[in-house]
Amino acid sequence: MTKRIQTSFPRLVREIENTWIQLADGTRLAARIWLPEDAEENPVPAILEYIPYRKRDFTRNRDEPMHAWFAGQGYAAVRVDIRGSGDSDGVLEDEYLQVHELDDACEVIAWLADQPWCSGAVGMMGKSWGGFNALQVAALRPPALKAIITVCSTDDRYADDVHYMGGCLLSDNLWWGSAMLVFNARPPDPAIVGDRWLAMWQERLAANRPWPVRWMEHARRDAYWQHGSVCEDYGAITIPVYAGGGWADGYANAIPRLLENLSGPRRGLTGPWVHIYPQDGTPAPAIGFLQDAVRWWDRWLKDIKNGIDDEPAYRVWMQEAVPPQSTYEARPGRWVAERTWPSPAIEERRFHLNADGLGDHPGPSDVLSISSPLTTGLLAGEWCGFGLPGELASDQRPDDRGSLCFDSAPLAERTEILGAPVVDLEIAADRPVAQVAVRLNDVAPDGASTKVTFGVLNLTHRDSHEHPKPLVPGERYRVRVQLNDIAHAFPPGHRLRIAVSSSYWPIIWPSPTPVTLTLVAGASTLTLPVRPPRNDDDDLPGFDEPETAPDVPTTHLKPGHCRRRRTARPPFAGSRRSRR
Repeated sequence: MTKRIQTSFPRLVREIENTWIQLADGTRLAARIWLPEDAEENPVPAILEYIPYRKRDFTRNRDEPMHAWFAGQGYAAVRVDIRGSGDSDGVLEDEYLQVHELDDACEVIAWLADQPWCSGAVGMMGKSWGGFNALQVAALRPPALKAIITVCSTDDRYADDVHYMGGCLLSDNLWWGSAMLVFNARPPDPAIVGDRWLAMWQERLAANRPWPVRWMEHARRDAYWQHGSVCEDYGAITIPVYAGGGWADGYANAIPRLLENLSGPRRGLTGPWVHIYPQDGTPAPAIGFLQDAVRWWDRWLKDIKNGIDDEPAYRVWMQEAVPPQSTYEARPGRWVAERTWPSPAIEERRFHLNADGLGDHPGPSDVLSISSPLTTGLLAGEWCGFGLPGELASDQRPDDRGSLCFDSAPLAERTEILGAPVVDLEIAADRPVAQVAVRLNDVAPDGASTKVTFGVLNLTHRDSHEHPKPLVPGERYRVRVQLNDIAHAFPPGHRLRIAVSSSYWPIIWPSPTPVTLTLVAGASTLTLPVRPPRNDDDDLPGFDEPETAPDVPTTHLKPGHCRRRRTARPPFAGSRRSRR
């Protein structure tokens, strides 16, 4: 099924609803392809998006304008259902399996490069799952793969994915696994696969299992998680990498790590967005990401010297302080850039967690205790936002009341941070298994408390995620909690607040039993990555407005409904907090 798309793009576009890519073992993968109409006469590079989210329906309304736009700029855009998903043969058994997902991808790339409409150069791009496997396939070095764009993904499947954080079980592990259980139970489309659809569906149903069972069997950072974590060997990736994401997404930390550790050409972008492509970015402002992506592809797939590799390595949205609320249509701020990352311009500023608040110098040693209510964290917002109402963190004061809080004096001048704040704690627990959550909040003169960033740590993982060790109750330990990367401007007159709690539900699963943490004030510190004012920020070129394709016909599916239910917070019941 092929149709011509009349557009205002530079190249006329031809769309192929379904093509079968046959693999060496006889498996057929279903692909939807958008081509410049004259690609057979004038071959073009191919851009692959390779995900399990059903090209025929679930991602259809996103795929059509994006991939048609790439084709109109002179690329073959190819959207493939992973084996066992959508209309492709087989069964999908887990995320990022070497056999078959990654091996299949290498075969698909070779197939694309061999097509008469392809120049032989292939790029790979994707958001979330597609961003993960773009990195993982790049590390396998298929010869035709020349560059990737990875959005909302990670280099570390254990420490920085939907499953675990700081060795703590994320509750998102469970809803995400449940979502995939439902996805894997859906049938292929008989209009594409024909009479085989029922047998294919029955095979999937018979093999369908809840993936969280397996994920929770691997509570440590073992070989299961090391597979697919490109941080195990950054040197395996030698092709150019463009990594993007958003501060309201769950994956912003991977971007600066990739910039720091990859050796080839690389580019990083972080906006104010949730888990979404930047051209659709919310909270606003969205950007012309498709235009920027084409500049990347032009440079590395067509060898057009357009200067993109001479631009700053890291562009981020420096967020202004805002009143706390659970939904933002837009986040005020401005674009700033660092030519390299880590940046020599970032300065460390240290505060001490003293009994009377955050200070520039350590105060007297003082012992403080906290046993947070298990409701502490209900105002946290989602670990990863998707753009639905009510997902973001609201006023933190109720959660702050269930925490040990350390406030600075009102800031005398504007203070901008960019990077990962770090809190070093001297701490003890009264149980062998305990966890700690640390938040950095922006406290306005009226007392409103806005969450800036946070981190959590399973204290049995204080030395290693691979080899946890129980705590000795009452024994003091020195632990480091690295908070999530962020760009935030604290206005003069606002206060910094560090809030320490012994629980953080529903972001992380509770400890087995209630825990009392004992923290040594005066011996614990906060280190902020401060970015001094820079005049050259004003000279940065702006991004284009998001490109639209109003003349690309799209298939309108039946309107759906999606809501992630949060538990209503009960009246605050107080906490056991003491000083001794």
